[in-house]
Amino acid sequence: MKNALAGFKVFIMRGNVVDLAVGIVIGGAFAGVISGLQAGIINPLIAAVFGQPDLSGVWAFTINQAHFSIGVFLSAVLNFLIVAATLYFLVVLPMNKLAERRARGQEPEPEPVPEPDVVLLAEIRDLLADRSTRS
Repeated sequence: MKNALAGFKVFIMRGNVVDLAVGIVIGGAFAGVISGLQAGIINPLIAAVFGQPDLSGVWAFTINQAHFSIGVFLSAVLNFLIVAATLYFLVVLPMNKLAERRARGQEPEPEPVPEPDVVLLAEIRDLLADRSTRS
């Protein structure tokens, strides 16, 4: 059991797990931004064009008591396109431009961040070296 807990600790402390957790939290917050954009700007535009408060009522019909709504699908596609375009223009495109500048030598590469274990081992080494020179 102790090995399993130690393994779990190593798994959780990996950088990519923490990055993933941060990404999920930011994604949740970003979903609120998209909801606000849709409720405050897109739905009023839809209401002005189609005469419906949102896309869910657009092109809705019933066949044998089965309700179909093409507007619900269109709303999901629109939300996806908004999220994809925002992420592309605010995250992917700037990162690609930065990578191009680094490849051309216009932007310096970031300094590598040493692993905490490596830093700790270097400190121990330095303390031991200092201790041996005092003796």
